[in-house]
Amino acid sequence: MPRFLFPLALFLTALTLHAAPLNRGEVHVWAAQEITLQSARDYANPYADVVCWIELEGPGFAKRVYGFWDGGRTFKVRFVATTPGDWHWRAASNQPADTGLNGGTGALRAVAWTDAEIQANPNRHGFLRPTANGHALQHADGTPFFMVGDTWLAASTWRLPFRGVRAAADYEPAPGISFEEAVAWRKRQGFNSVSLISAFPNWATDQRGATFKNADGVFLRNAWEKFGHWAPGAAITTADGATTTAKDMHDESGQRPFELFADRDGLANFDRINPAYFRSLDRKLNHLAEEGFAPFLETVRRDHGPSWKAYFDFNASYARFVQYLIARYGAYNLVFSGIHLDWIPQDYSLTAAEWNAALVHHLKTYGPPPFGQPVTALIDSSTYQRFGHGDACPWLTMHTVGNNPRNHAIYASIEELFHLTPAAPAANLEPYYAGWNHDINRPGGETPAPGSARDAYFARAQMYGSVLSGGLAGHVHGTGAYDLTTTGEPEGWRPYVWEALRFPSGGQMRHLRDFVLSEGGRYQELEPVPTALAPRIAPGSLADGLDGWSFLLRTRATDFALAYFENGAAPARLAGFPAGAAYRWSWFDPRSGTWSAPLTLAADAAGTLATPAFPAGAPASAADWAAKILRVK
Repeated sequence: MPRFLFPLALFLTALTLHAAPLNRGEVHVWAAQEITLQSARDYANPYADVVCWIELEGPGFAKRVYGFWDGGRTFKVRFVATTPGDWHWRAASNQPADTGLNGGTGALRAVAWTDAEIQANPNRHGFLRPTANGHALQHADGTPFFMVGDTWLAASTWRLPFRGVRAAADYEPAPGISFEEAVAWRKRQGFNSVSLISAFPNWATDQRGATFKNADGVFLRNAWEKFGHWAPGAAITTADGATTTAKDMHDESGQRPFELFADRDGLANFDRINPAYFRSLDRKLNHLAEEGFAPFLETVRRDHGPSWKAYFDFNASYARFVQYLIARYGAYNLVFSGIHLDWIPQDYSLTAAEWNAALVHHLKTYGPPPFGQPVTALIDSSTYQRFGHGDACPWLTMHTVGNNPRNHAIYASIEELFHLTPAAPAANLEPYYAGWNHDINRPGGETPAPGSARDAYFARAQMYGSVLSGGLAGHVHGTGAYDLTTTGEPEGWRPYVWEALRFPSGGQMRHLRDFVLSEGGRYQELEPVPTALAPRIAPGSLADGLDGWSFLLRTRATDFALAYFENGAAPARLAGFPAGAAYRWSWFDPRSGTWSAPLTLAADAAGTLATPAFPAGAPASAADWAAKILRVK
């Protein structure tokens, strides 16, 4: 990583691969830079006592960029130059007498990447932004970005270890998989994002149950189970009778993100961070950046909220942690998630209003990420229904749905997000998870065999149904291995990560990308028009299922449309086209990513198009089809 050392030395090294040599004092735009500051004295709690920053100025840019404590007397500030030209910075802190943290200055000249260098890594197009109409995402230079994500929630931990060895070109997932190998596999399948939670403060394979409360009646965790590992004290400490202990969530070196109180039942000290843990995460975020990924980085899971609020000044303490992550990783192209709020139970989480208050407090104290990345949250239902919109949650710049329901009932929520004013990008972050046997993951009450054609179909139906309901920011795929069950532990009712990575649905995500981007960035102009379909829902289709529905996105000019027909969907008439206008209809196979020969159709006098006969050859119970409709005259 390029780094400036102050006050003793100033030098640059290359962060990114395949870059042309630079002159002394030059850096590339959108490449992470790092200033290292050494405080002049020790602090009792540097994480809580010291706030440091730089005032950064460059062409069209003048903002405060906060730094973070990295252990001992070391503080760092990471930033990017967003445009070519001359840039300057001055260091300051809330400790004005500390000569190591205040007054230092620096300068650099930022230069553009070449076209070939940008081709090698899409992150060089610049960080993510909403499109002009607010409905989709693009890079800072206007290049479309359609998120093709996967769910690796525990990837910050040892469960997907970073080994510092590049994956073989022909690697396929197998036991002992590394972080680099998993990234390489998904990159070959067309993915450009993964979702991960930064920290699991007190999840450990210990004597306590996966879910337990302390003597005060405060729940300290509601963790994923470590199958086959029993908790001797579980009969006393668990609320629900479970006896399995928690999955262990330290890093590759055994480090944990916060200190733990030795005598308080594993309570994390949320006011004392452990920078060594985050140095492990640095390597993974840097590798993702080098591979052209824009990860979805979350703070913590909701079950840490009750103890955080019970024993700490929650709004201030949580805001400090959110800012630590933004300061540490804000020089990468990513999407921030303020909280992993997959469920809002009474005992195992704070309410959405309590999380929202803390995130509003963060925004008022520190401001938004200085380089403009989107901020949202992983949610059940929708972020709008949980947090509101606009002034109700000013920190939120991208909306999401997820987790529950994972069937037709979620699509109205996505359409609702699309029609909000002002508009914000939206995506489904937790749709149907391939290979997961759970009550909320059974469309119509059905549980297909993991990796089967029907299992892949359910995942695929949620891909296309979510995007064609207005989730134009992209889509995040998921499997039952979201917890990254790995070598050395029983899989229980969730599959091993290397098994899940081989499920067919993951490989079919690239076809969704190719379908949506088949006309370049024009998909950003599309709007959901479900009422134009007749019938939209085939007779007998289940409201809580994933069969028999149809979806339509169309431009206001009615010159371009995308359609999707679930398995069992009825041939439909599509209304709202100009009478007599001619269109080219091209069927798309979402299983293989292949296009059929186009057909020419004309809208009738009422302005309707009749769906051509569905192509033949799709497997039973997985016969879904997509289509592109282009006006030709």
